[in-house]
Amino acid sequence: MREDLKNIIKGLPTIPGVYYIFTREDRLIYIGKSNNIRKRLSQHFTCTDRKSIKIQNFASKVTYEPTGSELIALLMESEEIKYYKPIYNRAQRHSIFYYGLYPERTKEGYISLQLRKIDNQTQEINSYLSLKQGKEDLFRITETYKLCQKINGLYKSKTQCFQYTIHECLGACINKEPVHKYNQRVQLYLNKNSFPQDTLLLKLPGRTNNEKGLVLIENGIYKGFGFCPKRSRKDPATFIVPKSDNKDIRRILRSYLKNKNK
Repeated sequence: MREDLKNIIKGLPTIPGVYYIFTREDRLIYIGKSNNIRKRLSQHFTCTDRKSIKIQNFASKVTYEPTGSELIALLMESEEIKYYKPIYNRAQRHSIFYYGLYPERTKEGYISLQLRKIDNQTQEINSYLSLKQGKEDLFRITETYKLCQKINGLYKSKTQCFQYTIHECLGACINKEPVHKYNQRVQLYLNKNSFPQDTLLLKLPGRTNNEKGLVLIENGIYKGFGFCPKRSRKDPATFIVPKSDNKDIRRILRSYLKNKNK
């Protein structure tokens, strides 16, 4: 490792935050986030994969923004990458989600989870960069919640699905399982993974011991994040800095809420 890169690492903190890597000409080439900024930059500057080597060759300066929590770091990183479009964040600059997962009712009354192209008029449960990615996730969901591949559009058959023959489906594909019992498991998945439609103020660790981090979802819409003094008597919402709501942000928040409620 170059001596100047070692010196950069030594000057970095071991806290959650977003970091920015610049060239000698002050050109921003990479934005990242970590729960431990110093450790993550050390990995960037010692890894031997193609992307890391390119970053090492051009890196000359690193700045950072403390966030107090991984969630705010993720939200800030996503927004900053889309705004600045650094050259080595190519995959994250243009996150276009083509497919979504939507609940539908079959004529028998079962709740089906269907993959289809994103419909901006309807809120999807989850969104995917490709049909392959969506199918992989739907297969996992179907297995985890003991759902039916035929009902979820993963197995074409006029009779039972293959999973029923090996006792991994309880028979919804042939109307053997009661609708209400099947739908209870689907609803369990929906409750854990759907984006909240009410108002939710998430309280997180702050950048210092005297403040707390805040993330606001209002009536099902992400409004932004901010920081406020722990002893403040003001309405916490007044500390929220407005941010854009998009599918990438919703994926981050869904994942956080899902893990938080485990």
